[in-house]
Amino acid sequence: MKHHYAVTVRWTGNTGSGTSDYRSYRRDHEIEADGKSAIAGSSDPTFRGDKARWNPEELLVASLGACHQLAYLHLCADAGITVLEYEDRAAGTMVTEASGAGRMVDVLLSPSVTIAAGGDPDRAHDLHERAHELCFIANSVSFPVRCEPSTHVRQA
Repeated sequence: MKHHYAVTVRWTGNTGSGTSDYRSYRRDHEIEADGKSAIAGSSDPTFRGDKARWNPEELLVASLGACHQLAYLHLCADAGITVLEYEDRAAGTMVTEASGAGRMVDVLLSPSVTIAAGGDPDRAHDLHERAHELCFIANSVSFPVRCEPSTHVRQA
């Protein structure tokens, strides 16, 4: 089964002279898809971007975190584990070469999950491994994606 996704990335950083000089333009852009709110994007501030906007590296880390979360929640629902809270403070590392090329080398997912009293915390913890195996985005990248979850039980 194939799924197709279409987005538009529109550069909005022309300050009047286009890319006539490396410093003459902003890296601002809008990421859009039909029927959805636009995402304000830019480059990382290291590369002359706007720190108030999302950069591609952050969006990649966010995609990995969101994909893992969605797979995990599905598995918990199927296993009869009630997740009450889920928060992931994901972090990625990118290296750049002297040539200017760069690549992500590692992403660490750190989900903190709270389950309802009576749920099996060991099973809830173990389901992260299966969620990682199922994650579409993690299966699509060529660098390690690690997961160090913590599980908590909300007492009644």
